[in-house]
Amino acid sequence: MEKRISAIAKVIRERRSIKSGYVDKEVSQELVMNLLKDAVWAPNHGLREPWRFIFVPTGEKSKFIEEIVDTLPEELKENRRNYLSQPAAFLIIVMKEESQQKQWEENFGAVSSLIQNFQLLAWEQELGVVWKTNPHIYDPKVYQLLDVQPGEKIVGFLHLGYFESMPTSKPRTSIEEKFTVFKGK
Repeated sequence: MEKRISAIAKVIRERRSIKSGYVDKEVSQELVMNLLKDAVWAPNHGLREPWRFIFVPTGEKSKFIEEIVDTLPEELKENRRNYLSQPAAFLIIVMKEESQQKQWEENFGAVSSLIQNFQLLAWEQELGVVWKTNPHIYDPKVYQLLDVQPGEKIVGFLHLGYFESMPTSKPRTSIEEKFTVFKGK
């Protein structure tokens, strides 16, 4: 008997990171906010909610790209301008950092869960997302540009956009190869 795949499992398996091939269609602030209203239900220790968001709408994208490109060395500017011009909008995820490693890791896990929630919810709306951690997310000039405060970290730029063709899935390693059962001594 074949196991029925649940709706949640179906979305998890079908979701793809959309890295290119975006169409010229605006990503609305209303949609992003609605997706975030559900995505924030990610598990987070002590309900610290260690995240905040910076949305770059389609209408501000060109200005944003130029300001980001201005932080870069001359030899990278044209490449990064072309790269950043592909998605229709950006959602920048900022995390509150903690001085204790345990809390820092809990916060990062919570933010990662929120990003996965956002990606799955966006996929249901046929909005493509890819989580990018390019070098500029560590640049103090970018932090200043985005008003990222001491005690905060940029976790990534989510590139957002509608798309025409879905990338093919890539195989996953079988669970049997990654699974062990503890047997006490």
